Amino acid sequence: MRLPDEPDIPAQINIVPMIDVIFAILTFFIMSTLFLTRSEGLPVNLPKAATTKSQAATKPITVTVDQTGNISLNREAVTLNALPEQIQKLKGNNAEVMVIINADMNASHGQVVGVMDRLRQVQGAKLAIAAQKPGVAD
Repeated sequence: MRLPDEPDIPAQINIVPMIDVIFAILTFFIMSTLFLTRSEGLPVNLPKAATTKSQAATKPITVTVDQTGNISLNREAVTLNALPEQIQKLKGNNAEVMVIINADMNASHGQVVGVMDRLRQVQGAKLAIAAQKPGVAD
């Protein structure tokens, strides 16, 4: 029974807890997508090129030349002379393999050309050079 002096209180739905749950779920998805990308190369400052294209290859091999000229093959250090032999081992029985050169923009031009020269000695190795599109955050 209602007393005549009581004011009518409109029904209310409190959405603050729902907003908190939505933000928690959104944060979870944002954080989990950060770990979905898998980088085979070491972190380097890639040069920028307006004509970059994404290479579709089935398991590319990544050769990284860092700022000091150190060479890595799929994140493992390797010497310039051993590079063709290691690529051939990774290539296995495949007729062709995509080799992505991930060179720091401060790496010596001569060092990068030397790596490319060694890679071209491997029969069936297709070379690609990693770059970023201009405007992509560093």
